[in-house]
Amino acid sequence: MLENLSPSTLPRLLRRTVLSALAAGAVGFVIAVMINPLAGLGVVLGVALAIVNLRFLDSQVAKIEIRGQQSTKAVRRQLGGKTLSRMVLMTMIALGGLWLDTALGIGIVAGLVIYQIVFVINVMSVVANQGDM
Repeated sequence: MLENLSPSTLPRLLRRTVLSALAAGAVGFVIAVMINPLAGLGVVLGVALAIVNLRFLDSQVAKIEIRGQQSTKAVRRQLGGKTLSRMVLMTMIALGGLWLDTALGIGIVAGLVIYQIVFVINVMSVVANQGDM
């Protein structure tokens, strides 16, 4: 479905997702600070973790070696280990925040969730407008 998009669409989608996540994260920060200051810090950390993860994924995808017909299995092998490592690291950070302070950990998870919701909404809008391209 997304493979039919023009090459300039993905960078715009990622940029729009980061900007939207920063805006939604700012709103989440304000709401969380009213509840607990550490929850606000957690939201900021969660959104930042998600953005850093996206940047690492983007650079990793750019480094994939394409030789002739690239199989899906080869691409998964090149992306799999590092992606799993990043997910484990983010999970450990969230659990560490939860261990330090419950509000901080919940804030980190909330920041990650805010980013994912914004990402899904942006992808859905691109897919919905795909027929117009």
